[in-house]
Amino acid sequence: MIALGFEILAVALAIAYLLLAARESILCWYCAFASSLIFVFLFWDVSLLMESMLNIFYVVMAVVGWRQWKFGGKTDGELAISTLQLWQHGVIIGLMLSLALINGWLLTRYTSAAWPYLDSFTTWASLITTFMVVFKVLENWLYWFLIDSISIYLYIDRELYLTALLFFAYVIIVVFGYINWRKTYQLAGQKQAALTP
Repeated sequence: MIALGFEILAVALAIAYLLLAARESILCWYCAFASSLIFVFLFWDVSLLMESMLNIFYVVMAVVGWRQWKFGGKTDGELAISTLQLWQHGVIIGLMLSLALINGWLLTRYTSAAWPYLDSFTTWASLITTFMVVFKVLENWLYWFLIDSISIYLYIDRELYLTALLFFAYVIIVVFGYINWRKTYQLAGQKQAALTP
């Protein structure tokens, strides 16, 4: 019963995080910090070891993300949305897959982790994609769509039904996050073009 209460709280804070992030509100990082801290213990309790470790990383990145969004811009202090080139995405995807294969093999050999390769992929992909959020890379939403879709299966298998429902909501919210950030990015590009002589 206590675990269910904490799962409900973690899910509510995680939804608040994503909705605020989609609006580019710096308050998202406070929700991310609290939600991630709760998930560290919940995932450890159900033997999703990599997911638990990932949430320790999220706790730290909530602090880093807040600072980057607040002070990371070059002119007025606020960080602007950016994009990556196609070759950069190729490097990122290759890195995600390589790390997941190595980590999955290690988990299979040395632990009793459930779904070692899938857990490793969602963990490493999430870790790398979190940096994309911190630096406001537009395509982060596309990566989250895939990661969150896979995570739904993992959480249903581990009987974390509220968390699975959270990630189903994430899949929907990331679409709106991408649309909102893309509009902001395009508007910024149009303003910059209008200012350029």
